[in-house]
Amino acid sequence: MDSSFIAALLALSAAAAWGSGDFTSGVGARRVGPFHTVLISYTVGLLALVILAVVRLETLSPPADLMWGALAGLSGMVGLGFLLRGFTIGRMGVVAPVSAVLATAIPVIFAALTEGLPRDRQLLGFGLALISIWMLSRPEPLGDRPAGLGMALMAGLGFGVFFTTLDQVGENAVFWPLVAGRLAACALMVVFALTTRRPVIPPSFPLGLLALAGILDIGGNLFFLLAIQSGRLDVAAVLGSLYPAVTAILARLIASERMIRLQIIGVAIAVLAIMMITL
Repeated sequence: MDSSFIAALLALSAAAAWGSGDFTSGVGARRVGPFHTVLISYTVGLLALVILAVVRLETLSPPADLMWGALAGLSGMVGLGFLLRGFTIGRMGVVAPVSAVLATAIPVIFAALTEGLPRDRQLLGFGLALISIWMLSRPEPLGDRPAGLGMALMAGLGFGVFFTTLDQVGENAVFWPLVAGRLAACALMVVFALTTRRPVIPPSFPLGLLALAGILDIGGNLFFLLAIQSGRLDVAAVLGSLYPAVTAILARLIASERMIRLQIIGVAIAVLAIMMITL
C-alpha cells in the first residue's frame, strides 16, 4: 500500500481520536475546569505512554528527539488549555473548528517552505478543507462574534506549533518523544498549581471521563506522529485538523448542540477534501 495513503489514513485516525477526545475533555472541563481536566487526562496519558514504550522495548530516543517531543508537548498543552477554556465559555461546535483553521495554516506554510508545494489536486483539497472548517465554525448568525473566539485562536496557535515541532522528531522514535512531551507538560502544570496554591487534584472529578480523554488524546498524538513520519507534514496537518467535524457531530448527538445546514454542508465538503488529498 502506498505510504502517502497510509499516512493519510493515520492522519484521519488522529482526527477521529482528537475530535472524540476534545468532546470528552470539553464535558470534563465543564465539571472541573480546564486546568484539572488537562492535568488529570495528561497524567493518565503519560502513564499509558510509559507502559507502551516499556512493553514494546523501544530504545530511549536521542536527546534531540526528546527535546522536540517536550516542546511539542508543552505547545499542545497550551493549545488544549485554551481550547477547553473556550469550550467552557462558548460552544464546542464553534471553538473547535476556529482553532483548527490556524492549526492547519501554520504547518502548511512551514511544509511549503521546507518540503515544497504539494500536487495541484492536494492544494485544491487543502482549500476545500479550510472552507469546510470555516463552515463548521459558523453556527452563529453572520456578524455575531461567537463566544470563546479569542480562546479558539490561541488554541489554534498552540496546536499549529505542536504539529510543526512534532515533525522534527526522528523517524525511528515513537513513544519516548511523546512521553517527554507529556512529562514536561505535567511537570509544568504541577509547578503552576503549587505556586498558585491551587489543589493538584480536585476534591471530586470524573476519573473515567478524564481517563478516556487522556487515552483518546495520546491516540491522536500517536497516529499523527506516525502520519508525519510516513508522509508530508502539510497533508497530515490538514487531515488531522478535520477533528472539529468529529467534535461537532458528537456535540450534536450527545450534547444536543444544533448543527445548522451550513455545518452539514461543511462536513460534506470535508469528505470531498479528504478524497482530493488522499486519492
